[in-house]
Amino acid sequence: MPSLKDRIERLPGSSARTQRAVAIAVVVTQALIAVTGSVVRVTGSGLGCTTWPQCHPGSMVPVEHPEFAALNQWIEFGNRMLTGVVGFIAFAAFVLAYLDRPRRARYVRLALIMPVGVVVQAVIGGATVVLDLLWWTVAVHFMVSTAMVWLAVLLVYAVDEGDGPAIRRGPSGLRGVLIGMVAVLTGLLIAGTMVTGAGPHAGDSETPRLDLPVETLAHVHSSFLFVFLGMLLAAGFLVYGDRTLRTRFVILLATVIAQGSLGFIQFWTGVPEMLVSLHVLGAMCVIIAAAALWCGTRDYPRPSGETAPAATITAQSPTATSATEPTPNRPAATVSAAAPSGPDA
Repeated sequence: MPSLKDRIERLPGSSARTQRAVAIAVVVTQALIAVTGSVVRVTGSGLGCTTWPQCHPGSMVPVEHPEFAALNQWIEFGNRMLTGVVGFIAFAAFVLAYLDRPRRARYVRLALIMPVGVVVQAVIGGATVVLDLLWWTVAVHFMVSTAMVWLAVLLVYAVDEGDGPAIRRGPSGLRGVLIGMVAVLTGLLIAGTMVTGAGPHAGDSETPRLDLPVETLAHVHSSFLFVFLGMLLAAGFLVYGDRTLRTRFVILLATVIAQGSLGFIQFWTGVPEMLVSLHVLGAMCVIIAAAALWCGTRDYPRPSGETAPAATITAQSPTATSATEPTPNRPAATVSAAAPSGPDA
């Protein structure tokens, strides 16, 4: 009788189109859970469920409670239930990557990170509730979400990539600029979590806040934005001759300008709740667009003669390849740089 492992190995793989669709769903849900998390915070529903994994001691679901409104309970509970959807889609992406033939180690690793990350985020979320929404726990929760969204974009591209050494695209100075951009973007997001930590939306009215001036932190946050924007413009000059990279640069630039404008409006209008969640959405869009640009600067070609699964490769559009560097061994790349955004910046 064949072993369980043998039975798994005999399971059929799926088409590249299916794998790609599930990978994109991972990006969307990873970003969406961050946005709904911001809704929990701005509505003061962070402790609508007082414990974890139960909602209240002795009940997995919201119950009538004298201290917590039913709406706040259901907002927090709904966010927790969405985690299950995120986890299911993440696990499905891993299964599809594992069953794909020939198996590609990098693709499987990226896919495995998705369900593992959901479990880690669930534990961090539980700790955040247990610690009564201390600002730094919320910040950690958010930063892990940003990393998951970035890696999810890499997963989308990995559907069509091989395991060979990366082939760099673009001028030699571009790599250093992009690494610097990622570092500045990380600082920008961390500064944003500190603004939130000192601001009025704690998730619960009794939660202690970060004891630093909000205005000062907002200036630090905006300073990171200006540095990032300057480095992005430098990258734009470097990628101008490559149609694919130029398109992704323009998308990222437009997203950053829109997100920065929203941040200033948010600050000038007293941080209204709706704009906070839109700002989180914008943060996720920036991460997705930046990751798409990053992926466009390297190719992982398949070995000669190897093709994507199930003959689902479609013809590339005129803007899908470099005007200066063809990549004959690489199937059609398929990532959209515009998608939802996530936890609070």
